[in-house]
Amino acid sequence: MADSRPNTGNDNSRDGSTAPPPNPSTPKASSSPQPFSLIQPSELQSKKQKRKVLRAFRSVFRAFPIITPACKFPTSPGLQTDSHISISGIRVTGTLFGYRKGKVSLSIQESPKCLPSLVIEFSLQTNVLQKELSAGMVRIALECEKRCGKEQVKLFDEPLWTMFCNGKKTGHGVKRDATAEDLHVMELLKAVSMGAGVLPGNSETEGVDGELAYIRAFFDRVVGSKDCETLYMLSPDGNTGPDLCIFLVRM
Repeated sequence: MADSRPNTGNDNSRDGSTAPPPNPSTPKASSSPQPFSLIQPSELQSKKQKRKVLRAFRSVFRAFPIITPACKFPTSPGLQTDSHISISGIRVTGTLFGYRKGKVSLSIQESPKCLPSLVIEFSLQTNVLQKELSAGMVRIALECEKRCGKEQVKLFDEPLWTMFCNGKKTGHGVKRDATAEDLHVMELLKAVSMGAGVLPGNSETEGVDGELAYIRAFFDRVVGSKDCETLYMLSPDGNTGPDLCIFLVRM
């Protein structure tokens, strides 16, 4: 009697043939993890070098006997440095990017070849920001409260912001670590100093037609105080292009 058991799909292994594997999808803006060529900002590199030099000096001085001098030399308060103090008007690279129907994020880099120093995700949608930019003038204010009874952190290290766009409250801004997708976008834009356009998006998140829009420009980072900084977008022609300013205030 013939075997009436259903075919389990393993007949291909009997004659030595196997089913072909599924075709992988085309890599998009959030592809699998891959090595990046972005470098650390010079601020972090200088801190690491200072630590190495300091450890070397300590190891050398420990080898000498302790000698107490007969007189003490006065020290000037002006010689003490603070790594938080910045010079006004530092030029940085700023990138606003996001899926058209998703939230827009802001990335601040020392240069297009450096890793992001700051990434803030806004609750504002990308297409809404594009409409505001097409109107010409955009003012984004990010406000946070001072921590009472706690040690103040650097302004760029504040985790949560209240966001206003052209005077209207539009939700919050959240500081986060750069994701693999963020780094991939920065890697693709490494050769772009200023410009705007779209990148192929993640089909699993935004569908086949999903596109990631971006606008990149130089910003003047002006430090008013430890509780106030401003980022002014610089136009390549000086007169054309969107007028964008981002204010960070701790109140």
